Amino acid sequence: MMVTCKRHHAGLAGSGSGRILPVILVALIVSSIGSPAFAQATQEPPMPPDAPREPVSTTTHGDTLVDEYAWIRQKEDPRVIEYLEAENAYADELTRHLDPLKETLYEQMLARIKEDDADVPYEKDGYFYYSRTEQGKPYPIRCRRAGSLEAPEQVILDVNERARGREYCDVTGVTVSPDGRLLAWLEDTTGYEQCDLLVKDLQTGAIIESGVTGLGPWSLAWANDNKTLFYTRQDQTNRPDRVYRHVIGTDPSEDQLIHHEPDGRFFVGIERTRSGQWLLLGIGSNITSEYHVLDADDPTGSFRMVAPREHGVEYSIQHSGDHFYILTNLDATNFRLMQAPVQTPGREHWVELIGHDPEVYLLGVQALKDWLLIQQRRGGYRTLGVMNISSGQFRLLEFPEAVSTARLDVNEQFDTDEARFAYTSMVTPPTIYSENLRTSDRRQLKQREVLGGYDPADYRTIRLEATGHDGVKIPISLVCRKDVQPDGANPAILYGYGSYGASMDPYFSSNRLSLLDRGVVFAIGHIRGGSEMGRQWYEDGKFLKKRNTFEDFISCAEELVSSGWAAPDRLAIEGGSAGGLLIGAVINMRPELFCAAHAAVPFVDVMNTMMDPTIPLTVIEYDEWGNPGDRAYYEYMKSYSPYDNVAAQEYPDLLVTAGLNDPRVHYWEPAKWVARMRDRATGDRMLILKTNMGAGHGGSSGRYERLREIAFENAFLLDRLGATGD
Repeated sequence: MMVTCKRHHAGLAGSGSGRILPVILVALIVSSIGSPAFAQATQEPPMPPDAPREPVSTTTHGDTLVDEYAWIRQKEDPRVIEYLEAENAYADELTRHLDPLKETLYEQMLARIKEDDADVPYEKDGYFYYSRTEQGKPYPIRCRRAGSLEAPEQVILDVNERARGREYCDVTGVTVSPDGRLLAWLEDTTGYEQCDLLVKDLQTGAIIESGVTGLGPWSLAWANDNKTLFYTRQDQTNRPDRVYRHVIGTDPSEDQLIHHEPDGRFFVGIERTRSGQWLLLGIGSNITSEYHVLDADDPTGSFRMVAPREHGVEYSIQHSGDHFYILTNLDATNFRLMQAPVQTPGREHWVELIGHDPEVYLLGVQALKDWLLIQQRRGGYRTLGVMNISSGQFRLLEFPEAVSTARLDVNEQFDTDEARFAYTSMVTPPTIYSENLRTSDRRQLKQREVLGGYDPADYRTIRLEATGHDGVKIPISLVCRKDVQPDGANPAILYGYGSYGASMDPYFSSNRLSLLDRGVVFAIGHIRGGSEMGRQWYEDGKFLKKRNTFEDFISCAEELVSSGWAAPDRLAIEGGSAGGLLIGAVINMRPELFCAAHAAVPFVDVMNTMMDPTIPLTVIEYDEWGNPGDRAYYEYMKSYSPYDNVAAQEYPDLLVTAGLNDPRVHYWEPAKWVARMRDRATGDRMLILKTNMGAGHGGSSGRYERLREIAFENAFLLDRLGATGD
């Protein structure tokens, strides 16, 4: 159910990743850069642009906060754009010595990608759907075949055509009407996550709807009459707060408001069950859920509530036959699975199918006609279970590697005994399997091809454990070349996130091979604030326990050093969004432990942002960070807010990346942070701010431009690690 409210960022997944979610920093004054290549290029280092100071004071709880760079928030002020462009020019000049390495990395990463490729087709309502890519084209092409895989291909949406002449184009919410004739999607052309609705007649190829604008992303659902669509709109803070009903061909001004959510802590979303029988209107905050259901055969009917919201109680819904299947944390920290009749789904009718287990975190369910597919977390890693609905028999699926990730794949066919899942590890490319749920026979459908002779036997992945400041054991997933030994001399990158319960599972990245093949050790710290070790792992890394997240990450770095996998003068760290908060906090706390850092779209101006309810996501995130209107939360947030704790000390070399149109972490947070770092930090470390002037939270939308961004980020880290050679 798409009622996400996280500042989550996944855009670093190819290089590292993640205020969310997703996944940046500028040069301190440089008289000596420390890079031989740069020293040979010029004897006159460029100087960073000056940021004018126009202090703004805020008094809260008797405490005065002075923000000398508040003016950077004024996006309409020409000085702001000039300043950001000057920062970009400074970054380009300061890293000009990396141009050959950036190009080498880009070519290496591109050479591993099969540019002409296709997803494994999935079946739905008599069609086989898939996406494919073509060499030289930055966006996917969505296709289908009628009846069989041998039928002629029909291109239903070529995103390259939609993106023609645009700097940015992101397509979400793609959904086909139940009769297969109409295709609807949401299109964002700025990165600010405000979309246009488009509907295409797949028989004629004509776009028959394009006048519904200003919609929320992702959330779109058809009724069974093949002409009624449900969508969401956002308020002035970009919070999806309204659900509307639209009939194809009618004036959008006549669209009926179905639900308005006035509480600023909640998002709304709309989706259709896999069975095709129900529409689900979800209302959710970070920690509370409420659902309303409507028979998809009755689009003009009234939604009815399943269970009213109760603070701290979450639940989600799947449907099969005469029952809803409800995953909930009601009296169950790690969640349990319930069943309820579709006619009387209220909480008093919930019957337990899978009880609470303190060692097993239930993550999600997919309901088929005869089966429940269950995603779990055991011992820190994802695994999958299958339950037969009629017999109640349950079994776990088996996988070959411990340090790995298994997820349910696209399973759109409702009446089937075949289930698809995806499997990967830090050395195994993403692999799609199909398993017969009755016979347990398993088939490999596809493994992502890595061009250039990749051999997983050349690499190894292991799990380490760090001991936290309070004695808690923190898992670390690590990957390196097989010939790399823990001799204390390795260049290393430690990645982390640690917020919203989002777990950073071990994953494969062909882009990462360009790091590993230069001797880099890459590690992921599974720190509190995520959910790797269960829901309590998340609870112990939020609110007034948030500092555990930062302490855990520091403990992971110390373990890498003490075990010989890294050394402080060759250890870089990386994180994005809320993971950028992590990076900002730990370099304030332990700057000497790291030689370099990359903070992507970092949520670093915690106090000013959380005290301003007009900023997107602020109010809803009181359930994550706390409300600074409460003095206890105010004081605690102030103790770790990166922007408010910049000190007169020497920091690691720092790259900060941002997006001008980012609605989740506004560009001004990293820009202000860098300006204050230049003002207060000591030493001659490199500090770079790089802002994408035409994108949002996830960076460039096209795959080639995004690859160039990753090449730049990795070149910076390799240069600072002294690992630029092949």
